[in-house]
Amino acid sequence: MPQILRQERLEARVTSDQKRLIERAAQLRGTSVTDFVVTMAQAAATETIKDFETLHLRDQAREVFIHALLNPPEPNDAAKAAAARYKERTGQ
Repeated sequence: MPQILRQERLEARVTSDQKRLIERAAQLRGTSVTDFVVTMAQAAATETIKDFETLHLRDQAREVFIHALLNPPEPNDAAKAAAARYKERTGQ
């Protein structure tokens, strides 16, 4: 498996308790503290971005939906023909 060239650096100050906790978790995973921290931070970042983008798209879609309800477009020829067929078939 090819090695990934790591060129960037992150630094963080943590408490002794936090460091021990992270070291223990890394040990349980069988990885280094650095790999553990990077993997967990990347997973959290990916999830945060996904959640934000999903919520943003939902908000955007909601706005489009509400606008369409409050300001419906005029029916096109296909919609008018479908309505006419419906009325003809149901006798309304």
